[in-house]
Amino acid sequence: MTAGGPGSRTANPWAALTALSLGLFMIVVDTSIVSVAVPTMVRDLNTGLNAVVWVTSVYLLTYAVPMLFTSRLGDRYGPKRVFVAGLAVFTAASLCAGLSTSVEMLIAARAAQGLGAALLTPQTLALITHLFPGGDRGRAMGVLGGASGLATVTGPLLGGILVDGLGWQWIFYVNVLVGTATLALSLLVVPDWRPRRAHRFDIPGILLSGSGLLLIVFGIQNGRAYDWGQLVGPIGVFHVIAVGAALLVVFVVWQRVNRREPLVPLRVFADRNFSMGALTTAVLGFTLTGMFLPLVIYLQSALGLSPTDAGIVTVPMALVSGLMGPFIGRLSDRVSGKYLVMAGLLGMALGLGVIAVQARADLPPWQLVPGLLVCGFGMGCVLVPVNNVAMGTVPADLQGAASGVFFTARQLGAVLGSATVGVLLQTRIATATAHEADAAAARLPARHRRDFLEYLEHLRSTSGGAGSPDTETSSALPAHLARQGRALAEQAIDNGLSQATRETLVPLVAVLLLGTLAGAAMRRAGPLPSPLTPDQPPHPSQHNTPQGKASHDLLHRRRPARRTRHRC
Repeated sequence: MTAGGPGSRTANPWAALTALSLGLFMIVVDTSIVSVAVPTMVRDLNTGLNAVVWVTSVYLLTYAVPMLFTSRLGDRYGPKRVFVAGLAVFTAASLCAGLSTSVEMLIAARAAQGLGAALLTPQTLALITHLFPGGDRGRAMGVLGGASGLATVTGPLLGGILVDGLGWQWIFYVNVLVGTATLALSLLVVPDWRPRRAHRFDIPGILLSGSGLLLIVFGIQNGRAYDWGQLVGPIGVFHVIAVGAALLVVFVVWQRVNRREPLVPLRVFADRNFSMGALTTAVLGFTLTGMFLPLVIYLQSALGLSPTDAGIVTVPMALVSGLMGPFIGRLSDRVSGKYLVMAGLLGMALGLGVIAVQARADLPPWQLVPGLLVCGFGMGCVLVPVNNVAMGTVPADLQGAASGVFFTARQLGAVLGSATVGVLLQTRIATATAHEADAAAARLPARHRRDFLEYLEHLRSTSGGAGSPDTETSSALPAHLARQGRALAEQAIDNGLSQATRETLVPLVAVLLLGTLAGAAMRRAGPLPSPLTPDQPPHPSQHNTPQGKASHDLLHRRRPARRTRHRC
């Protein structure tokens, strides 16, 4: 049963799409905009790289975990109302983030931002499905996908301009301005459509999944800080990760035995295109979030670029990805998206592979552009088609739950990418810089090598492991060796950061190739059919088995005009 609020049938869908795209753009840009400010935050907040990585990870974690729950809220209270509530929470939390005076306060504000994002994001797909019931849906999804892709890759550029011009706080203050404007526009042009579907909320499922993911991410990201040993008493890092994994296993078992309304209806994974699409989008989230941290550290700390200049280097990738979104969206209405997905993932792997091979401390930044262009091409090819392929054959009665699972898979990939790449980068920076330090020390007289190594370690510690070394810091070296010592220290740190970047990007290439295999496992499908709009109730037939009901729904989707009642 559905109900529409005032104007729900006369709303201008393209005006509403503008508001939805602005809201999603702001949410997605915050997954990457922080990366360009990492070196500055490390210095200004007097903290380490691991703490600032949590600024990104906690946002992604509180974004991903509640999404299965928040996707159901729109069904009960109306997607516009939940969208507006999420926008308001995100905007208020952005103000608190900008006002933060400590890394702990900033992390708390980012957690609230993630909750606002979790409320907002699932409603965009529901509203587009309602507003575009016919052949324009592919174009609308292309616009939304283009906005999402553009937001992902323009975050570093926008962040660089704001950090250099106004300070890192303005990467959050700008959300207050855009969020307020989007909130006003949404209230005016987004229809107050209310499906009014009653849902039981799976509280045990929410607690199990949230706790499990939190423990796993905490263990991965903080493992190096505790040398992968003990945390408290006999409890070690691997104990925490193991308990998190066990809770997720219990969550899956609970979803299987819960006969009321599980948070994740496991039968949705019987659709091979959906299960492979969910894996592919998780790979995409892992890579898109993970790639920016090593790139930004390399551009700013090894190559010495300002935040703005580092952002400008990524402009070609942003332009290619954003411009391709609408075009690929229309193309995916006409041809199978499977091959577009595979081509996109291979393109991203090739682009990152080229960058990994090139990364050196003396590389002219413009030589990174070809690899970034190929990455942007790959992103543009995959962002929209993976949505269409994954959701194209999902039975109508599972569309709402499947969309929540699909969005969650992307964010889970992102949070794992942030945590894993963060700890890998820190480990490789420490190892590579120590190796370069030993090589540099060998060029000094033996009696001064210990002083040089202590001096270099002081430089690394004062930069938090991420910033450019302050080579003006005095050292214990004698005056006639001081200049040589500073030059060797700077060279050692730059070479170490470059090597760490290479060694961190290579695993991301491997992850993308895994995603390509998932894309190859998808079934070849024709153009995306027009699914039932959310205001059309599913066929009233009742089937005794999930398989029978799924078969009926697929038949019903292919032949929407037929209303014959079937019985099993």
